[in-house]
Amino acid sequence: MGAGHSHDISGSAAGRHRWRLVVAFILVGGFFGVELVVGLISQSLALLSDAGHMAADVTTLGAALIATRLAAKPDSSGRRTYGRYRAEIFASGFAVLVMLGVSIYIAIEAISRIGNAPEIATGMVLVVGALGLVINIISMFLLRSGAKESLNLKGAYLEVLADTLGSVGVIVAGLMVSWTGNVWWDTGIALFIAIFVAFRALILAREVLRVLGQHAPAGMEPSEILQTLESVPGVVEVHDLHVWTLTSGMDVATAHLVAQPDNGPEVLSASADALKEKFGIAHATLQVESPDKKECTGADW
Repeated sequence: MGAGHSHDISGSAAGRHRWRLVVAFILVGGFFGVELVVGLISQSLALLSDAGHMAADVTTLGAALIATRLAAKPDSSGRRTYGRYRAEIFASGFAVLVMLGVSIYIAIEAISRIGNAPEIATGMVLVVGALGLVINIISMFLLRSGAKESLNLKGAYLEVLADTLGSVGVIVAGLMVSWTGNVWWDTGIALFIAIFVAFRALILAREVLRVLGQHAPAGMEPSEILQTLESVPGVVEVHDLHVWTLTSGMDVATAHLVAQPDNGPEVLSASADALKEKFGIAHATLQVESPDKKECTGADW
């Protein structure tokens, strides 16, 4: 396949669900200011922690929107041969940093309140917590389907999911402080929210690093791909197989196929079809080599 040959790798999973990000961004961004102001007035750490997490939601959703816009933008330099699709992965990595930052802030603020817990206006906490729960549930269902296809949307979905549980925590904190008069319920639930957010961030970080490390896509075994290519009629041997994820919904593969020269076109077509049908790999670069070659002309790594 020569340098002039190109494949259409447009239409990432994140791009198809961009409208969901837009609606969720408007909902979450609009509510963040309300929660922050009420959190400061009520002096509820649980509410402030949820506001901080919602700020992370706004940042994550905004970064995801920017990433999907960049991914869809054509490259005029000619140097980005895979386009800007990796912007989605970098946005997901940024979401991880924001989530961890919020967790650390909540933990530090909780420790600073030891022995100096303020009075909390539980009425305002309950009203805002309930409203936040509604906003987050709507946003969660908006992002849920796209999160199954896009790592970028998955990062945003996990943020909103964690914030939904955070809203539940805010309501519980408000109720418990109101019933018992003990403000430590507010601090304890805030710490629980911080731990949960950090845990979800680490899970997402693992997925981001797997993509950036060019590991085989989740749920895809290179040995199975190798066996599938070796079973293609006319293929004598397969080597130099590489498979990785460019961005969510875009898996890529390269391989050298040993086959008789007169079978080259048929082997290429059948192998490409097998990868697409069985593994969903629509972008594969395959090289056919003659069995009488003594050594591969490819790279030695």
